[in-house]
Amino acid sequence: MTFGSSSGLWVASRVAAVLLLFPGIAFSAESAAPQPSAQQQQPAQQDQLPGVRAQQPDQPQAAPEDEQEQQPPTAAQPSRATPSQPKPPGTVKSTHGAWSIVCDKPNGASNDQCGLIQDVVAEDRPEITLSVIVLNSADRKSKILRVRAPLNILLPNGLGLNIDGKDIGRVNFTRCFSDGCYAEAILEDALVKTLRTGKTATFILFQTPEEGIGIPVELKGFAEGYDALQ
Repeated sequence: MTFGSSSGLWVASRVAAVLLLFPGIAFSAESAAPQPSAQQQQPAQQDQLPGVRAQQPDQPQAAPEDEQEQQPPTAAQPSRATPSQPKPPGTVKSTHGAWSIVCDKPNGASNDQCGLIQDVVAEDRPEITLSVIVLNSADRKSKILRVRAPLNILLPNGLGLNIDGKDIGRVNFTRCFSDGCYAEAILEDALVKTLRTGKTATFILFQTPEEGIGIPVELKGFAEGYDALQ
């Protein structure tokens, strides 16, 4: 099951251009950030909606050999997570539960651009970090959910999402930079409602084809922060 396979929850074809450009967290298709390598740039192939294009990477990314030797296989169950200590770039305008509205002014922009952000780190796997951000689309008619995952993950399996025990589905990673790999999607009304009323969103990363690592993200304050995001 892919995100949006039944109700259009995650649609990759509508998220090419965005307003927000937080260094290290956000990027757009026209960003001046360094271009990823050919291997990183190819998104993993999942079941796609009509009009959504995807390409299969030459080789899946995996953890470096020395990390693989030190880390045992991870069971496909949620890991405990805590908010990461480093503050997100930009200026924190307000805090809503576990979420913060952070604003920054991209190069060439006349006004600040803001996003609703939460960063988490797996307690038992400190090398596994996740950044989740909600931001306005370029036309400001919709909002985008963007997730930054670490580099040492298996790209073809995509990013899974489970909210309070309900499987939402998966979405492809679109590209990787030196700070991580990114997946993003339009926030449709049904998914927004689920996030607003939920308690925990678990994002699932894969380091092997069979086993996933679940990173829980607290949804306390999401509804308030979502409403405050302009």
